[in-house]
Amino acid sequence: MNTKFKQMVIATIIFAGLLSACKKSETSGYTNQTEIALDSASVVSDSISMAASQNIKDKQFIKTANVNMEVKNVYESTISIENYLKQNGGFVTNSNLRSNIISEDSYNVSAEKAMLIKKFTVENQMQVRVPTEKLGDFLQFIHQQNLFLNHRIITAEDVTANIKLAKLEEARIKKTESNISQLKTNKDKVELANQNLNENNQLQIANFNTEDQLKYSTVDIYIKEPKTQITEIEITNTNSIDNKYQFNFLFEAKNAMIDGYYFIQEIFIFLLRFWAFFLFGGLFFYFWKKKSDKIRNKNTK
Repeated sequence: MNTKFKQMVIATIIFAGLLSACKKSETSGYTNQTEIALDSASVVSDSISMAASQNIKDKQFIKTANVNMEVKNVYESTISIENYLKQNGGFVTNSNLRSNIISEDSYNVSAEKAMLIKKFTVENQMQVRVPTEKLGDFLQFIHQQNLFLNHRIITAEDVTANIKLAKLEEARIKKTESNISQLKTNKDKVELANQNLNENNQLQIANFNTEDQLKYSTVDIYIKEPKTQITEIEITNTNSIDNKYQFNFLFEAKNAMIDGYYFIQEIFIFLLRFWAFFLFGGLFFYFWKKKSDKIRNKNTK
C-alpha cells in the first residue's frame, strides 16, 4: 500500500513538472509573437511612405507632396512648420494665413460702448521646399500635428531618362559649336552661332531647374481648424453718436435760409431768360392802355 502511494505521488510530481514546462513554452512563444508584432507596428509607424524616402540605384526622382489636414491651432502649427524648416535647411515659398468670417454682429452694451461678436474659422495654405533626403522626416513631423487627415498625396517622378537625354543634348550642342567654329565667317555663321548659344542657355536653365527640384522637394500644405472660433471686440456705440449729431436746429435753420436765398436767385435768373417777352409785353400793354384811355376820353366828351 505504501509502495503504490509513493508511485502515485511520484507520478503526480512528474505530471505537474511537464504541465509547467508546457505553459512556460506557450508563454515564451506568445511573448516572442508580441515582440514581433510590436516591432512590425514600429516599422509601419516609422514609414510614412516609400515614395517619400525611397532611394533606388541608378534612379533619380523629383518628389512632391500635397497634404490636407485639420489641426488644433493653425497659427501654432504654422510657426512649428516654419521653425522645423529653418532648422533643417528648408524654406517657405508661400504662406496664406487667413480667417474666414462666418458671421459678424454688434450689440450695444451702453450709450458709449458696443460689443462686436465675430464667428470665424482659421486656415492656412502653404507651399514649402524641404531637402529631398528629409522629406519623409518632414511628413512625419507634420503628421504628428493633425487631428484629421483629409488627404495626403506623395509623388515620385522618375526623371532618369530626362537627365540622360539632357546630357546627350549638351554633347550635341558642343559638337555643333565645334562644327560652326570651322565655318568661314559670314552672316550665316553668326546666325548659327547665336542659335546654338540660345539652345545651350535654354538647356542650362532646364538643367538648373531639374537639379533644384531634385535637391528640394515641394510640399503643398493646407491646414484648418475644425471648430468655429468666437471673438468679442469692444467698439464704439455709433448709434449714440449718430443720434447726438442727427439734427441741429440752428445749423439746419441757417442752411435753410441760405438755400432759400440761392433759390430766389435761381428764380430771378430763370425769369431773366424771358426779358424780351416781358419787354414787348410791357410795351404792348402800355400802348394798349394809352389807346384805351384816348377812346374813353372821346366817349366822355
